[in-house]
Amino acid sequence: MTIYRRRLPHVYETQNPVFLTWRLHGSLPQNRPFHGGSQTSGKAFVPMDRLLDEQTTGPLYLRHPAIADLVVEAIHHNADTLRHYQLHAFAIMPNHVHLLLTPAIPLPRLTRSLKGITAKRANQILALTGTPFWQEETYDREVRDQSEFDRIQSYIEANPVHAGLAQEASQYRWSSAAQHQSHQAPRAA
Repeated sequence: MTIYRRRLPHVYETQNPVFLTWRLHGSLPQNRPFHGGSQTSGKAFVPMDRLLDEQTTGPLYLRHPAIADLVVEAIHHNADTLRHYQLHAFAIMPNHVHLLLTPAIPLPRLTRSLKGITAKRANQILALTGTPFWQEETYDREVRDQSEFDRIQSYIEANPVHAGLAQEASQYRWSSAAQHQSHQAPRAA
C-alpha cells in the first residue's frame, strides 16, 4: 500500500478493498468545517458523516433524481466498462457518496475520473457550469479484514435508513442494498 497526505492521509495504491466517501462542495456548515487535526481520519470521519446526514440546508443536489441517477451510472460505468475497480457497495446520499470497492488503478485517478465526469454533468443539469461541485478531498480507508468489510458494507447500505431517507435499505433507489438482498454480497479479496 502506498500512502500520500493532504489534510488527511490518503491511500494512493492498494489491491485491498477501500471505503471511500466524498461530499458536495460547501455541504458542511461554515462554523463546522471538517479538519482531521490531531484526530485520526477515522475518528474525524464519524462526526462529519453524522453532520452530513442531518443537514437540511446547503447543497443537497444529490436529492435530485437526475443527479443521483447520473452518479449511479458513473459508478457502474467506471466499474463495469472502464474496470477501474470491483464495486462492492454504494449509497448516494443527498450531499455525499459512500463507496466500498477494490481498486484496479491508483485511487487519485479513480476518484478524479468519477468526480470529474459527475461534476461536469451535474453542473450542466443544474446550470452551475464553472462552479465547484464536489469538495476536493476524499475520505479513504483501506479495509483490513473480512469483519471490517462486512461492517462497512452494512454501514453504507444502512446509511439511507439511519438518515431517514427510507424505512428499509432495500427500498432506497440510489444504493446497492436491493442488489445485495437478492444476491449474496461480494466478499473482500
